[in-house]
Amino acid sequence: MKYEGTDQAYDALAYVYDELMDNIPYTEWCEVIVSMIEKYGVSEKVDRSEGSGFFGNLKYDDVEIVKEKELTEDEILNSEKNLVVDLGCGTGTLTNLMYKRGYDMIGIDCSESMLEVAQDKRDGKGYEILYINQDMRDLDLYSTVGTIYSVCDSINYLLKDDEVIRTFKLIENFLYPGGLFMFDFNTLYKYEQVIGDSTIAENREDCAFIWENFYDDETHINEYDLSIFIERNEPDIFKRYVETHYQRGYTLEEMLDFLKKAELKPLLIRDSDTRDEPTAESQRIFIVTRKEKREDK
Repeated sequence: MKYEGTDQAYDALAYVYDELMDNIPYTEWCEVIVSMIEKYGVSEKVDRSEGSGFFGNLKYDDVEIVKEKELTEDEILNSEKNLVVDLGCGTGTLTNLMYKRGYDMIGIDCSESMLEVAQDKRDGKGYEILYINQDMRDLDLYSTVGTIYSVCDSINYLLKDDEVIRTFKLIENFLYPGGLFMFDFNTLYKYEQVIGDSTIAENREDCAFIWENFYDDETHINEYDLSIFIERNEPDIFKRYVETHYQRGYTLEEMLDFLKKAELKPLLIRDSDTRDEPTAESQRIFIVTRKEKREDK
């Protein structure tokens, strides 16, 4: 993700992101998302051997979608509800896992560099995944979708109340009736008490980074100044790249208010680490919401 003041965010990090973030439990996240879809959602896995997936009926070139054959209205709507969107997909690791589990996937990210890595992974595996370069604040899909999820604190890159509300309203607009929106976010407590004003450094064989945090108590915005050292073609010669990221901490009460304004109904709220009810010391919270069907309103 990259937002105001961070035009170059993830440009260099994209190419070492998977190596530096190898501790992220993508497989575990995939299992949680699949279980939530199966329990609460409308999206179903597709039988690709029969060519019944949405992208089995469509071909894509960048973000242009062209129909290869005419479908009935019922067939189109049924295909749409099975679409799953990875919002803030990054390098596509989780998108690929969800595709392998049988879902028709769309990955959306505003970093071109991250999407280039994601597309290389997709093409190397021969997967039919549509990637779109788009800012979530201006989400614009070509159809409704059955499921949207956004993990790894992508929502924290939205720095203002109205940006979160706008994004949630756009998500609600593009969800199929009864469709799910799942997301996590870093809490205000995490920035204030855990990572704010701290420095994190790691050294790997062919890259290293220094991650400095500067937390502003008034705006609740955490600035990450990231120095990345990547080995060049010559052995032991490293090039330094500098990026700046901004994230804002939110309370659970704030998030619930934003969801209410977007008419998204919370179904499940858990501490992402313990999977128990959130507490005042929860660092990351996971929320499952649903777009209510018209008769439910």
